[in-house]
Order: sequence, then structure tokens, then C-alpha cells
Amino acid sequence: MRIALFLSAWLVCLGAVAAPNDPATLDRTTWPEPLSSPALFDVASRAEILTFAHALLVSEGLDENGLKERLGLKVINMDAIDKVRQRLWQRLLANYNFAQQSCDQDASFCYYVEDMASLREQAGKFEVADDSFYVKWAEPSAGFHRRYLDEQLRLAALSPQISSEIALLGDQEFNGEDMHDRLFMLTFDSGPTVIGGTTDWLTDYLRKQSMSATFFVLGNSLKARLDKSSDQALRALYKGQCVGVQGWEYRAHSHWQNWQDSVLRSTALVKQVLPQNYVPLFRPPYGQRRADSGAFFESQGLQVALWNIDSQDLAGSLTAEQSAHRVLTLMLLWRHGLIAFHDTQDKVRSALPWLLKATVQSGLGWEECEALGAQ
Repeated sequence: MRIALFLSAWLVCLGAVAAPNDPATLDRTTWPEPLSSPALFDVASRAEILTFAHALLVSEGLDENGLKERLGLKVINMDAIDKVRQRLWQRLLANYNFAQQSCDQDASFCYYVEDMASLREQAGKFEVADDSFYVKWAEPSAGFHRRYLDEQLRLAALSPQISSEIALLGDQEFNGEDMHDRLFMLTFDSGPTVIGGTTDWLTDYLRKQSMSATFFVLGNSLKARLDKSSDQALRALYKGQCVGVQGWEYRAHSHWQNWQDSVLRSTALVKQVLPQNYVPLFRPPYGQRRADSGAFFESQGLQVALWNIDSQDLAGSLTAEQSAHRVLTLMLLWRHGLIAFHDTQDKVRSALPWLLKATVQSGLGWEECEALGAQ
């Protein structure tokens, strides 16, 4: 769905383009040790950071025509790509500095990095030896990070004609990049499902884990569920959770004439039915919103909540396991942030338990959902 929308919108703006590749994923079983301590989480984090940094550095050797060919686009926004690259380097440096604080406990993937120049130097010569303990992970990881980097550069290349989560458009927006190290928050889009569906399973599962998440609901789905149940049933469904809005229907709000009405109607319904759960947050479907929408959101007391870790669980090419493995790899790379799943996808029933089990001993924190509304 997301690919089709990106493609159709860009066709109108700039002519034919090639469809993007399938989302990147990495088989985490290629990593030879469990993340059974904070130090071992840092080892894996350093490894993913250096691999991505190497891919980023290599990409800078391509000229504009080379990037067009690699990204499958006829027209690209080089200024936006350069800005994204600069931001990525800053994040990589900050994250590596966090990750190397445990080098006295395990020196794997610990190299001399104290500034941007030394990070770029280490990224340029980074490689995993053929006899390394980590050799089975090295090639799959390199492939993952090249493809994931292409995802990010493609989003930048298509902007501003197609907005996305790749960049903030104003002070009323956030994406989780400013969260504390090792702190993550779960978010779920596009619900609720029909009675007895994945939303019911998920909210019950989170309560059993003593966890909370932010659910960005669609007005029409919430109304359909309300028509078949009651206010009380919906309040029980979302007990202990936070509820933001994603508009009245899952449709890009960047070129939709009635986008403001979509936001207002869904917000009014959530406030009416779930006043104790409501948080003043809007998540744009596909990450698409108007560049001049900031004044509207500010007037409504709303913030735009994007994300920096995308499960890609809507992609039919990814299994639940692959989606979970992708999320964990990006958690190791970015070390904090907002994780985007869809509670309309059954994949989350296995992806989320696997993710929590894989990280239970790694020293991570899961932020309570109320903190998101307080941004």
C-alpha cells in the first residue's frame, strides 16, 4: 500500500520511477551470541553502527547519476540527501559514543573513535576477518545496511514532493530521536480491529507485561467498533494504554482536500469515547502531511508523532519473524526511539513477544505511553 502510494504520487510529480526494493531485514540468528547483558547489547550495537557507517561512507562516492541508478529514480533531491546524510553521521557518532562506554567489559568492535573524522576513518576500513567469531553475521549485515540506507536515501530523494518520516517539518513534530539512550516506546497504527482481533490480543498482552503503548486509531474503524459494542467496552479495550489519532481513514493527508476534517472528526470521537486514554498526537498515514500543516496542528493543540524504527509489518514480503528481526537490528543501530507496528497485522502476535524475549536482559527501557503525549 505504501509503495503504491509513493509511486503514484511521484509519477504525477516527476514522471516514471522504478519501484523500491523489498524492505531490508537481517536474520538475527547469524549473530553468534544472545543479548544477555547490557555489555553484549553494546557489542552488537557497535557492530551494526560500524556496518551502517561503512555503507553510508561508500554511498558518498556516488555522483548524482550513480545515486539515481542505485535508487531507481529519474529525479532526486540531492540537497535533501546531503542533509539526511549529515544527520545520520551525527546520530552514528553519538550512538557509537554511548555504545563504547562498555568497552572495558568487552572490547569487541571497539575502535578509536572520538570525533567525526575518526568515525569516518574507522568506517572506511571496517571489515570482519574470515576467521572472526562474527563472520557468519558480517555479509548479511552488510547487505541489510546497504538496503536500509537505500530506503532512507530514497525517502530523502523523493522529498519534498512526497513527505515522509525522513525529516521533521516543524517544531510541532517529533520522531523519537531525542529520547534517552536505551529507551524505546511502542506505537501501533491503523486500529482498532474488529472485536476479538489483534487489537484485543495486543492490549491484553501489554497489560500482562505491565507495559503500555500508544495506539493511533482510525476514526472510521473506531466508529465501526463502537457501533458493535459500547463506550465501556472500548474503554476496557484500551485500559492502561494511550490513544492518539491517525485520521478518519488510512489515507495520505498531504493531497487530501478534507485532511483537516479527517483529523478533527477522529480527534473528537476519541475525546468523546476515550477521554482518559486520549493523547494529543496525530500520526500521518505513510508519514505524509502538508508542509504548511504546522499552524493547523498547533491551533488544535496537536503534535505530529512520527517514528525512527519501522517494522515494515505492512510489507507482504516480510514474515512476522523478519519484521521482528528488522526492528531489533534497528534498535541496535539507533539505540532509542519510537517503534512503529500496526495492530491490524497478525504478525505482531509473534513479532512482539519475540522482541521482548530477545531484549529482556539487555538493559533496555520501555517508556510509558503517557510520556509520548507530554513531548
